[in-house]
Amino acid sequence: MGERASVLIVGTGFSGLGMGIRLKQSGVDDFVILERADDLGGTWRDNHYPGCACDVQSNLYSFSFAPNPNWSRQFAPQPEIWAYLRQCASRYNILPHIRYNANVVNATFDESTSTWVVRTADGRTFKGQTLVWGGGALSNPFIPQTPGADTFQGEMFHSAVWRHDVDLRGKRVAVVGSGASAIQFLPRIAPKAGQIDYYQRTPPWVMPKPDFVRSAFSKKLFGALPFLQTLARGLTYVTLESRVLAFVLHPKVLTVVELIGKRHIHKHVKDPAKRQALTPSFRAGCKRVLISNDYYPAMARDNVHIVTDGIRQITATGLITQDGRERQADVIIWGTGFQVQDMVPRGTFIGVGGRDICDGWQVRGGPEAYLGLTVSGFPNLFFMMGPNTGLGHSSMVYMIESQVQYVLDAILTMRARGLGHVDVKPDLQRQFVDQTQTRLKGTVWATGCKSWYINESGKNTTLWPGFTFAYRRATSAFRLGDYAVKSGR
Repeated sequence: MGERASVLIVGTGFSGLGMGIRLKQSGVDDFVILERADDLGGTWRDNHYPGCACDVQSNLYSFSFAPNPNWSRQFAPQPEIWAYLRQCASRYNILPHIRYNANVVNATFDESTSTWVVRTADGRTFKGQTLVWGGGALSNPFIPQTPGADTFQGEMFHSAVWRHDVDLRGKRVAVVGSGASAIQFLPRIAPKAGQIDYYQRTPPWVMPKPDFVRSAFSKKLFGALPFLQTLARGLTYVTLESRVLAFVLHPKVLTVVELIGKRHIHKHVKDPAKRQALTPSFRAGCKRVLISNDYYPAMARDNVHIVTDGIRQITATGLITQDGRERQADVIIWGTGFQVQDMVPRGTFIGVGGRDICDGWQVRGGPEAYLGLTVSGFPNLFFMMGPNTGLGHSSMVYMIESQVQYVLDAILTMRARGLGHVDVKPDLQRQFVDQTQTRLKGTVWATGCKSWYINESGKNTTLWPGFTFAYRRATSAFRLGDYAVKSGR
């Protein structure tokens, strides 16, 4: 029979926990949260590599209803964010609702009962009227298929599954990838390693990080006068939101950002060859802009070598690049990001008429959803951080809270009206997606670089092309007229 609940939530990161907390606060207690691991926390549980931290200010990268006056830094490190999520789950009594080791492999919509039937890898079954997917975009590591990888005799792992038991002291370490994770962990391992070969496809724009240790006085002040922290959060929000003016409306303004980035390189890297290798040739913002104060000093070290040739093959003892040269390695660390474009494997979601969600997405050139939340033909299914709701300029927690409010309103509306299911109208979904794609054409993300924002067909399926307050306005209320409905009575 399996376990039944009115609402099934997948994931215990900010999305899943935020949804559970708001349901509970609204008097809806009949829900379960399915977590594939044996502890909660999502991305901030899994990513524990050295130097892992958030690149959005702590006051904004947290729930608005649960401010934390005790952040140790302006940009919180991973252990503190993970602890914060655990504290929220405990404080709002969400722990009894979590089912651990529940790795969802299939969710099928039963049209006769307007019910989602969810199956996990260990054979359990869960049934519920509404399914909220909070699996997250940064949850499944991506490792490029490279010939010979299975022959490597040293240690090899992805940054998202960091091997703390591997001693890097004096070792020859190959770091593959130059994204957000690599620029955080490389400075931490460079002083230990004997040699680091840094395999870089394209250099990122890296800006100075305005980070600082928060004083005991400021913590006490925020704790005693919460409105001051709310004010600080608001000021941070406005500052970050102003970036939309450059990213979306006037990309040429980013020339100023590029000058700051080049000055940052020249300040710390004196070797002309390294400077050239580390200087991007694309518009700042086209790929994710990164922040760090120790990345360039680490790159300037004599034991760090930049390799710009692509990897052709991995051998038992090293890596061969396209120029035919083999470089020895004792350890290979993949800093190659996540499977952002492949949101879910084929066979995960089966909707009306037995249709796989991936079929429709394939026809349309990639994942898409109305408001990034709902897909026609898949009633009562809501995606958190779905297609085109990602950000390149501000806090995803703000977007998540907007989505949580919309889904909550949908659930309460269905209950109040006795509805069995709601299914977004296909014409409305297509209109929203087409408008979003049109708006994306004039943004900095469409200026020609290769990034994880854009899939192989050239479609940006990831980012929201505008202000976050505009998205919040669009999701402020669940509009029943946007949906085909079926009575539950």
